[in-house]
Amino acid sequence: MIPPSTSSGDTKFPAWLPRLLGLFAAVGPASIDMYLPAFPAVEASLGTAPGTAQLTLAAWFAGLAVGQMTQGTLADRFGRRRPLIGGFALFALATYGCALAPTMTWLVIFRLIGAFGASAGMVIARAIIRDLADGHHAAVLMSRLMLVMGAAPVLAPSIGALVLMFADWRGIFWILAIYGSICALLAWRILPETLPPERRISLGLAAMLGRYRSILRERSFLAHAAMACGGSFCMFAYLGGSSPVLIQGFGLSPSGFGLVFGFCAIGLIAASQTNAWLLPRFGLSTMLRVVCRVSLFATTVLTVLAFSGVHVLWMIVAPMAVALCCQGFSNANTSVGALSRHAAHAGSAAALMGVAQFSIGATSGLLVGLLTDGTPRGMAALMMCGSLAMVIADLFRPGA
Repeated sequence: MIPPSTSSGDTKFPAWLPRLLGLFAAVGPASIDMYLPAFPAVEASLGTAPGTAQLTLAAWFAGLAVGQMTQGTLADRFGRRRPLIGGFALFALATYGCALAPTMTWLVIFRLIGAFGASAGMVIARAIIRDLADGHHAAVLMSRLMLVMGAAPVLAPSIGALVLMFADWRGIFWILAIYGSICALLAWRILPETLPPERRISLGLAAMLGRYRSILRERSFLAHAAMACGGSFCMFAYLGGSSPVLIQGFGLSPSGFGLVFGFCAIGLIAASQTNAWLLPRFGLSTMLRVVCRVSLFATTVLTVLAFSGVHVLWMIVAPMAVALCCQGFSNANTSVGALSRHAAHAGSAAALMGVAQFSIGATSGLLVGLLTDGTPRGMAALMMCGSLAMVIADLFRPGA
């Protein structure tokens, strides 16, 4: 029996669909966050130097960047369901490989492959939202998706820390592999197809490159995608830097790290849901303009405190949490702004945006690993750079 439907404009869809899409899109964040508390344990188990576990994070971001370009093209050609099923199956197999990896090199390789598969959920979920709605309706749907997707950063580190109390770090990857298998099954059994055959497009390499050039010439896409990239740079500096800063620098246990990480993620979720309520009152453009400047203020405060040598946990966590709340507002809005004028090829536009975001994320993750010194300085400076990039990109948005 099909549950009651919700409508957005003239499009009707099951009321549970945004939550299902959130579950799919959360595979990527869960795969990042769940094993963050295990970084020291991974390095000790595989006999590598401190900081080398962050190479697996950089490999993950690189895999997402490459995978999203491919997945977007496949989604526009074959519809949304089949690429999702295949992507989750590949993610599950690669994550089983992570659980069995004998060396850091093999762990990095399997993470790269797994990210390629997981990218399907992150690209295609956004493309499905664009299939169903546009404008404020799409932003509200995207915020609902972010509610489920945002639960991953809240729960994942705590689950990872809990697993480490009863098993080693490999148990985390067994759980993630089961998660991927469940997503593949759900995509196969209950996900409706939102891109009918008559709207699918088969393109050769030259035509596909021409499509990407067309998207890149559109000013609104470029400005919103650049804002999203700045946000990703800020977010992934936090993701890669928070574990060594809080565990090694402040001496928190993995469970304590999970609590702080969860507190920050709760703020991100609350912001994403508040966003849906504020959008009709202030509009997407105003929301983005205010949020990017608040983020820059918070990360500037964080950077000043870090370079002043302040070693008080709450004084570091507070501006960090404010910056993450700003990401909760901007994530959905930048996606809607970038995809709004590309309904005919939402998969390709979402993929192009995702490639840019996670290429930037991989760079940020690598840089924060190189700058890790037990203090918040490297993480804070990179977060401020990302926020500054958001403000600069906002100046070039149409109508800004």
